[in-house]
Amino acid sequence: MSTPSEPGHDQPESGHDRSEPDLSAIIGERRQLINLAYRLLGSLTEAEDAVQETYTRWYAMSPQQQEAIASPGAWLTTVASRICLDVLGSARARRERYVGTWIPEPLPDRAEWISGRAGGGRAESADPADRITLDESVNMAFLVVLESMTPAERVAFILHDVFRYPFAEVAEIIGRTPAACRQLASSGRRRIRAAPTPAAPAAGQAGLVRHFKEAWESRDIEALVGLLDPDATMTADGGGLVGTVLRPVEGCQTIAQYLIHIADIAPGLTLLERTVNGRPGLVAQHTGVPVTVAAFDITRGRISRIWAVRNPEKLRAWTASGQI
Repeated sequence: MSTPSEPGHDQPESGHDRSEPDLSAIIGERRQLINLAYRLLGSLTEAEDAVQETYTRWYAMSPQQQEAIASPGAWLTTVASRICLDVLGSARARRERYVGTWIPEPLPDRAEWISGRAGGGRAESADPADRITLDESVNMAFLVVLESMTPAERVAFILHDVFRYPFAEVAEIIGRTPAACRQLASSGRRRIRAAPTPAAPAAGQAGLVRHFKEAWESRDIEALVGLLDPDATMTADGGGLVGTVLRPVEGCQTIAQYLIHIADIAPGLTLLERTVNGRPGLVAQHTGVPVTVAAFDITRGRISRIWAVRNPEKLRAWTASGQI
């Protein structure tokens, strides 16, 4: 498991006057930092905040202090990682008080994601520096497993296994020995390997999700049951801000009945096929506004897990332009 991201960066030598290209290089680190922070936190909103804080600390330094840093990219990565580690520590306590189940924030496809947060209904053009690199390390099943890791495990695992930082650098970032970081990453790796892994390629999943959409729209309960694994689980996240089930719905028959119930009590929903965290998913719109984003996991040719995110605070990337 890897990404195109690498720990090494071409950076200006220290001791030279900072020029416009050097500033561009600093700003150019933002995509790498957002990629890292999202995987560490499972929240685009929190990732943006962490990266913003990182840059605030950079610009708070004097020019002399900045010039004394041999590798600004490494400095930014270290600071962002430490901020994320602190956020993860406090997030565990916050999520214990969360209403219902906390699900990672879903991401649109790179081509569909509107850069920046929703504000005043103003749409902004997508900035390539702001886009998350969507690969296997941001699919929903992977992110859910990451939530089971301790903060230190998650940081060590992501930095080493996903971003390929050597353990010596990981140790410097999180303040532990290389041997301890190796153990942390190994523990995280075992959690990943123990979790069910998607068996269907994206193309196969797209067809299954399409049939699921059609069965839901036609209220065909038998078709829905046939598309679901007998032991399927559906988890919803409303965050206490919108109505939804607080506990997972289990079993294909129960899930199908629940979906038909939703279709009956919420007329006017429009279902759209969209890429969710790099895999085929669905978006439910009401009067043109996304109200639910659903991610799927496939096992043995059937849908085994559904994650339905309804918390409006987690749908900002989907609603920034008012529609997808």
